[in-house]
Amino acid sequence: MDYSVILSKEFGLQEHHVKNVISLIDEGNTLPFIARYRKEMTGSIDDQVLREVSDRLTYLKNLDERKAEISKSITEQNKMTDELQNAINLALTMAEVEDIYRPYKQKKTTKAGIAIAKGLSELADKIMECNRGDITAYAQSFINEENGVLTLTDALTGANDIIAERISDDAELRKKLREYFLENATIHTLEIPSEDKTYDMYYDYSEKVKTIPSHRVLAINRGEKEKKLSVKIEVDQNDIYDIIEEKYIDNKSTTARLVQIAIDDSYKRLLFPSLERELLKTLFERASEEAIHTFERNLKPLLLQPPLHNRVILALDPAYRTGCKVAVINENGDVLAKGVVYPTPPQNKTDEAAIILLDLIKRHKVTVIAIGNGTASKETEIFVSDLIKKCPTPLEYAIVNEAGASVYSASKLGAAEFPEYDVSIRSAISIARRLQDPLAELIKIDVKSIGVGEYQHDMPEKRLTEVLNGVVEDCVNKVGVDLNTASASLLSYVSGLSKSTANSIVEYRSKKPFRTREELLNVPRLGPKSYEQCAGFLRIRDSKNILDNTGVHPESYPYVTKLLKLLGYQDEDVAKGLKDIRDRVKAYGFNKLSIDSELGIYTLEDIIQELMKPGRDIRDTLPKPTLRKDLLSIEDLEIGMILDGTVRNVVAFGAFVDIGVHQDGLVHISELSDNFITSAFDVVKVGDKVQVRVIGVDLAKQKISLSMKTGTNSAKQRKQDKQQDKKKDVPYNDSLKALLSKFNR
Repeated sequence: MDYSVILSKEFGLQEHHVKNVISLIDEGNTLPFIARYRKEMTGSIDDQVLREVSDRLTYLKNLDERKAEISKSITEQNKMTDELQNAINLALTMAEVEDIYRPYKQKKTTKAGIAIAKGLSELADKIMECNRGDITAYAQSFINEENGVLTLTDALTGANDIIAERISDDAELRKKLREYFLENATIHTLEIPSEDKTYDMYYDYSEKVKTIPSHRVLAINRGEKEKKLSVKIEVDQNDIYDIIEEKYIDNKSTTARLVQIAIDDSYKRLLFPSLERELLKTLFERASEEAIHTFERNLKPLLLQPPLHNRVILALDPAYRTGCKVAVINENGDVLAKGVVYPTPPQNKTDEAAIILLDLIKRHKVTVIAIGNGTASKETEIFVSDLIKKCPTPLEYAIVNEAGASVYSASKLGAAEFPEYDVSIRSAISIARRLQDPLAELIKIDVKSIGVGEYQHDMPEKRLTEVLNGVVEDCVNKVGVDLNTASASLLSYVSGLSKSTANSIVEYRSKKPFRTREELLNVPRLGPKSYEQCAGFLRIRDSKNILDNTGVHPESYPYVTKLLKLLGYQDEDVAKGLKDIRDRVKAYGFNKLSIDSELGIYTLEDIIQELMKPGRDIRDTLPKPTLRKDLLSIEDLEIGMILDGTVRNVVAFGAFVDIGVHQDGLVHISELSDNFITSAFDVVKVGDKVQVRVIGVDLAKQKISLSMKTGTNSAKQRKQDKQQDKKKDVPYNDSLKALLSKFNR
């Protein structure tokens, strides 16, 4: 199989670029390294596309391995033919390959297997020929007491079992039926009686498999796992029989009638149960992949939230009975103070808590309070809003998503970082550090616990971990890591570094900080290949070489020296940032400079970006965290109110937006845009600052409905959307009617 040809067609990429990508991966290069430092070889393929290409390449390689295993097995059975081998070679999916292998696969004892052992294969062959005439006389000859075929009925029943299994094992037929199920089947759910009404909307629910959205598939799957729902697939059985009979029956002879009986048995006993299981599995896998992709798209902007530099932060981890845990951290994340206050019920010691916190704020020059969004968050926010009014110095607060903080605080890593503190104080420290540097803190937590997705705990564990770790890896390497201050957890996500080499780096620098990137080669177990992969992503702020604090790879240092000379710069100019470099490049000529400096055009562009502002953090260009001095209550909201908000989570059916109320409001997908959209991600992503209009408030359920549509166009657009939906349905309805008419029995 020529992977480069297949992948270039599937992804719309140049074949020679794909060949280079495959070669680079096979040589052991990491995806972040390839994306950043081998752009000339790949045509500057986007890192996300590169990861998708890598995933697909893995699938194709696994497919080839499976084909080889199957070919070997069939050959060892002396049943391989040129036609069969060609079919295996041309198969494009695992399902196709397994269908081809199905008749040759070692099976448990089946009815057909028993019948074959009784010598009834030839009778089955004769019946399947659908010859006109009476099969009875021929069937009589297979009655054999020694074989256990005592009557004509025994012979015909055994032959029926063989025919039924042959039909079920027909790879071409299974493929056709699989396609029919995907296009025409309906999923139907029924209630399994219980007191829990979580899944009441699915108690007698039907929807076309073709159109059911992923979040409903996942809800149904969870309901079935929890034994609250029974799930079945429904199709038009007449259509199915027509498809099978078209292949196996061409007349109305007696033997054809026997084949018809075998078809009925095959479908009800073998084909339908198998295809139903397969379809439900396919639906779940597709929905899972979409949910994982949703999680992936939410996680990246969350991890890349701008850090809150140069601020002393006081964090509150809210609770009722046990009080609010307090932690104060300085600009470097070091703990300055800790404690507990009790401003929330049942103690309600607000005055005492205010005195303690105002003293901490004054003593440590706190300018920001971080409040965890868990239990008692609303009461704590009300308390902090009042506290700010009493504070003589400028003070702001932010609500911080504390999902996973308790997981971190009770983990081995949390205990190793703060052995002197109990889990509740560690949680408060984590909340403060999440506001200070989201990426550095969030990577310490199992990404599934971060809480920006849906049904993540139902996802296939291996696939979810693989994808989300890829997101973390991309983000860490995109931002870069301070070699002398980064935790071992953060370093372990750097291209080319493992957990053990990350720990070796931390141990090495504890004796002497790094002064140059080249010193990495002195770290035990960190060889030349690892150095090549990691060096460009590691920063040294006070290095002897200013380029060590940029994204310029050490392999390019000699060419940068040449570049600076060509543009008339001195080495000392770089430290200040070459703000006029664009003008000088334009005057020299970009393409000429690329040739004269021996730097590829993509690498040259990246180096120019780095030289303009050495030590830059790409996150600094993104919107800063929302800091507040006062709050709203859900009771303060009125229909039509226009508010500024921050997107906290994006799901299949819309986006949740923080508008300064304890509860996030939902902008349903139908209210995200004046234009017709198919995905919420077409409009928003986590961290976006948006303006919303309140369109619904349910005090009883504590739910807020929001809209991002313009008020004047909203009704008009809804009408247009409905018309658009009707237009989209026409081809499907027409084809369905035609299909039902054609196969009407």
